Amino acid sequence: MLGIILGLIVLMLLAYLGWSIIWVAPIAAGIVALGGGLDLLDSYTNVYMNGFVSFAKSWFPVFMLGAIFGKLMQVTNMATSVSLMIGKLLGEKRAILGVILSCAVLTFGGVSLFVVVFAVYPLALGLFKAANISRRLIPATLALGSFTFTMAALPGSPQIQNLIPIKYFDTTAMAAPITGIVASLIMFLGGYFYLKYRENTLRINGEGYLEPKETYKEQNKNKIPNFLLSLVPLFCVVILLNIFDFNIINALLCGIILILILNITHFKRFIPAINEGASGSVVAIINTSAAVGFGSVVKNVPGFQSLIDLLLSIKGSPLISEAIAVNLLAGATGSASGGLGIALEALADKYKEIALNQSIPLELFHRIASISSGGLDALPHNGAVLTLLAITGLSHKQSYLDICVVAVIIPIVALIVGIILATFGIY
Repeated sequence: MLGIILGLIVLMLLAYLGWSIIWVAPIAAGIVALGGGLDLLDSYTNVYMNGFVSFAKSWFPVFMLGAIFGKLMQVTNMATSVSLMIGKLLGEKRAILGVILSCAVLTFGGVSLFVVVFAVYPLALGLFKAANISRRLIPATLALGSFTFTMAALPGSPQIQNLIPIKYFDTTAMAAPITGIVASLIMFLGGYFYLKYRENTLRINGEGYLEPKETYKEQNKNKIPNFLLSLVPLFCVVILLNIFDFNIINALLCGIILILILNITHFKRFIPAINEGASGSVVAIINTSAAVGFGSVVKNVPGFQSLIDLLLSIKGSPLISEAIAVNLLAGATGSASGGLGIALEALADKYKEIALNQSIPLELFHRIASISSGGLDALPHNGAVLTLLAITGLSHKQSYLDICVVAVIIPIVALIVGIILATFGIY
């Protein structure tokens, strides 16, 4: 147990310092292996790498196709078209709502979180300026629409955080729909009303919109395509995944083909966009695979049984121990998918056994794990948070408190409500 605890502390501290998990995870795994009396070299070359390769084998196509889909949506300006129309329909009086919904539609349609932030940020600047809302709320608004309910809670989402549990629990993306919808509403409404409260508070204090020191310049000058056509690839992915029960790989492929067909006049931009998306996906899959490899080593040390006993000794539903494990590991790694991968790689078999013995639907373990990944993951060292602040030109001091409320505190409240519903058999 001491080795596991020390390994987690090292993983968390080095991730917080901004060191890449690609090489930090093997070091942390080595500490776990030494603490558990395992051979160091064998633990790395066999146990760690088997977990690493197994995850990459299962999920690389999804990471790659998802990144390509998002990049094509960005370079063809389809993502921009969707966000601009939603902003136009809602108007400047509902600037915050317009930005949230723009992010939500794109994220739920399968566009990666980072692409969504780049696509919607220019819209956020325009709407916030027109409504005279402080720029310090832009990061939290983007985070609410991208990093919360559509990422981890809303049933049917094609985001990786909703797909990873499928492998471990033999479920679908629509697992536990009632629990997921209720948790999503809590995140969405709770976050929205909090941001409106903050908008009013800042306005009373005389803080309005201030131009950024460096004016944001939109890189993509292509023509904005038709709004309805821009929605077609998004609807295609979601409908094929959830209604026609397509595998996510096939659903994403169909979405990509539709983007190419609908933007055939811009074919010269396709290859660079596909190349960039594919290259970006490599870093993403390796980061998560590295975290899963760490989980594989944890699973193999003798102290792992003590960890299981500790988690399962928590009174109440086993869903509580699952929620705690995923949240803590997501927080330690600063990654929703990384924490989720470690937890399920190490604990999913045990939870499947519990589900069978206690007649608890595996759908609940899927949904609670997914929701849990979107809680403590958004701590200050989270990569998405750092990118968000870098894009908006704001600091942790200026904007992190609001990000924390909408992306950490409210999702944890939603998680608690979800567990309560599940305990009463509502899912």
